[in-house]
Amino acid sequence: MAEESMTLYKLMILYMLDKADFPLTNSQLIEYFVGIGYIPYFHLQQSLNNLLDSSFIQKERIRNSTRYLITPAGQEGLKLFESKLSAGIKKDILNYCKDNNYRLRKEANIVADYYPDKNGEYMVDVCIKERDSLLLELKLNVVSKEQAIAVCDKWSEKSEEIYAQIIDNLLFDTDATMDDTVNTDAATETAK
Repeated sequence: MAEESMTLYKLMILYMLDKADFPLTNSQLIEYFVGIGYIPYFHLQQSLNNLLDSSFIQKERIRNSTRYLITPAGQEGLKLFESKLSAGIKKDILNYCKDNNYRLRKEANIVADYYPDKNGEYMVDVCIKERDSLLLELKLNVVSKEQAIAVCDKWSEKSEEIYAQIIDNLLFDTDATMDDTVNTDAATETAK
C-alpha cells in the first residue's frame, strides 16, 4: 500500500507541474498538496527527491527558494500512468492551477538573487520572466549583504512598477511631452 501511495503522490506532482506550465516552488507545492491534505509533508519531500533521482523533474535553487520543473522524461512517464489518477484529483489540480494561475506565475516569474563579488560587496541579480522569455534583468552592485537582501525582498512587490517606469521612460519622452505642453500653453497666452 505504501508503494502504491508513493506512486500516486509522484503522479499528482507530475500532473501539477505539467499543467502549471512553469516552474513551481517547493512552498507552492507544499501549500497545495499538504494544505488540502493530499500528501503529507515528508511524503511530498520524499516524492520530489525520487522524481529528481529518476530525472522526471529538475530543480533550480534561487536564494532561499527551490523551483521544480517537469522534464520530457517526466512528461512521458505521466502520459504512461496518468490513468492511475482519479478524475476528481485531476479536476482539483486543474481548478487550483486555473484559480491561482496569476499568483503562481507571478511568484515563479519574479526572480531575485544575490551573491558576493570579488570586492567584498554584493551583486544583486533581479529579473522578470514571462514563460521562456526574459523581459527584464537588472544587476545591481550594493555594499552589504543586508542591502542585497532588502533589494531582493522589495523586488517581488515593486518589480511590475519598476518595469512599467523603465518602459515609459525609454519609449515615451514624458519630459519632452510636458515641455511641449508648457510651451504650447505659453504661446497661446502670448498670442492672446
